[in-house]
Amino acid sequence: MQYGICLLSVVPCRKEPSNTSEMTTQLLFGEHYAVLEINENWLKIKIAFDNYECWLNIKQHHKITETTFKQLQSQDLEYTTELFQLIKNTTTQFNFPITIGSNLPFYNKTKINFEDFIFTFDGLHTLSTLKKSNEQLIQLSFLFLNAPYLWGGKSPLGIDCSGFTQLVYKLNGYKLPRDAHQQVDLGEPLNFVEEAETGDLAFFDNEDGKIIHVGILLNNQQIIHASGCVRVDKFDHYGIFNNDTKKYSHTLRVIKRII
Repeated sequence: MQYGICLLSVVPCRKEPSNTSEMTTQLLFGEHYAVLEINENWLKIKIAFDNYECWLNIKQHHKITETTFKQLQSQDLEYTTELFQLIKNTTTQFNFPITIGSNLPFYNKTKINFEDFIFTFDGLHTLSTLKKSNEQLIQLSFLFLNAPYLWGGKSPLGIDCSGFTQLVYKLNGYKLPRDAHQQVDLGEPLNFVEEAETGDLAFFDNEDGKIIHVGILLNNQQIIHASGCVRVDKFDHYGIFNNDTKKYSHTLRVIKRII
């Protein structure tokens, strides 16, 4: 089996092996993966963080050894915590931006050094195992306010509802699956909206009962979520009340407590 790592800022991952196929998620700098299948110029990969399977253009693949992959699997990673920060490839001498939540593999003070790759980085970061408070989670979520909605997105330049919740929780020391219908399987359900607390996840369904949306509760009356953009709206036992349209935009299914 082959293994790889993302050494570009943000890379699209597709549903099918084609540049015109739906983007289902993204790889951020430093995220590693296993290669499951090769189809001409495309690789079917499984992302190590959340076991998500998708297709990656082989031009954006950087190969690593099985030993390096296993070391990455066993180490506590560092994540970047500012919206955009510069990192330098010491081989090319080029600086380029990476987005919040990017991984810093084998990071040692100011340097990333593994195999033939060397990068320097001196921005803000946090340890993957450092669990933070609900209040810190909300403070971090506000950094994404007004980020545009993008199906499959995971960055401040474009993010979807479950990418938003996954990334915010990741930066606060908690792992969530990639999609809303997977995230709803975690945590303890609450019986009443009045029981909701800061940092709880609220899930919403369609007429067929399928989970189609998720957001983070600020309290039992407000929610921050990605819908058009990352925004704050009113919330009650019916669902999300859009402040702009003055209508309910999403129907509440369940509230889950993860932290």
